[in-house]
Amino acid sequence: MNIHKSAEDYLEMILMLREKKGYARSIDIASALNVTKPSVSFAMKKLRENDYIHMDEENYITLTEKGQEIAQRMYDRHRVLTRFLVQIGVDEETAREDACKIEHDISSETFDAIRVQIQEEN
Repeated sequence: MNIHKSAEDYLEMILMLREKKGYARSIDIASALNVTKPSVSFAMKKLRENDYIHMDEENYITLTEKGQEIAQRMYDRHRVLTRFLVQIGVDEETAREDACKIEHDISSETFDAIRVQIQEEN
């Protein structure tokens, strides 16, 4: 599956907002990701066209099954990587920021090894 990092970030943020607030709207995404509303509008159009999201008549955004799968994978990676970085001594804010950068590029093999390492330590 070939999807851009920015699209992964948008999908992950939709998931996070829906978990936190119960809904996601473009304005919430723009604020959370510190991007412009036009940037979000363009991204939402592309995500809709590729069947990753659905927007209802009130502009609330939901993930399709395909979008949910990607968002959940990215969110899982983010949480595991953040936890790993904190465990090795990185402060939590830096760990969250770095996890966001790493989550897109890390191989499945390396990620799985980190996940196993974290589970063994708990």
